[in-house]
Formats: sequence, structure tokens, C-alpha cells
Amino acid sequence: MFNFSGTRPTNLGVKDGKLAPCPGTPNCVSSQSSDSQSKIDPLPPVSITELKKVIEGMERTTIIEETDNYLYAEFKTKLMGYVDDVEFYLDPNENVIHVRSASRLGKSDLGVNRKRVEEIRTQLQK
Repeated sequence: MFNFSGTRPTNLGVKDGKLAPCPGTPNCVSSQSSDSQSKIDPLPPVSITELKKVIEGMERTTIIEETDNYLYAEFKTKLMGYVDDVEFYLDPNENVIHVRSASRLGKSDLGVNRKRVEEIRTQLQK
């Protein structure tokens, strides 16, 4: 198997209530983006524990960091080993979970990050 994991970004996390902005390439979605290409709706408010259960039930996922209001996970593709960094921030002011999902390498992800977030949304609504 190939392993195109790239290097873990150093700009992740919540700073002043915001997740890192998308880089402007079509391989990132964020609920805090104002750009129509990368904009996605936030997730409904659930506990980080509930969210973690959904994430852990998905394939090739590693939880990297978890706090009371933040979860960071890496998702790895099966064939080529590409890694996507996915962050969740439970925003107490807006009563939503903000999400950012971005590929580490390449320009296009063929919609994988958007599909993943929508799959997580579906799982949370069950």
C-alpha cells in the first residue's frame, strides 16, 4: 500500500472561537467559511462523547485530540493512504458543532470531505 499521509498541520485547534480557515483549494469544507465553495452547515449540538462514538465507528480513523468542546481526528484513505484532518468545535454561543474537514495533500478531494461531514451529520441524527 501507498502512504501519502503528509505532515500534520500546526495551525489546527480553536483560536478565538474559530477553526483554521480553508486554504482556498477545493479539498476543504468548513462551517465557519464564508466562501461558497467550502461552506458547509454546522452539525447539530451533541456532546463530544456522542460525536466521538460516531467518529470511532468510521473506518481508518484516529482520534488525535479531545477536550470538552473540541475533537480532532485523522481519516486515512484505504488505497493511497491520504490523510484528512477533521476538527469539531462545540460552540456554546451558537449552540452548534462547527466542523472543518481538509485534505493534507493535493488540490481536489472529489468531494470526499463534504461527503464525510454529511455522513457524520446523518449518523448524529439517528
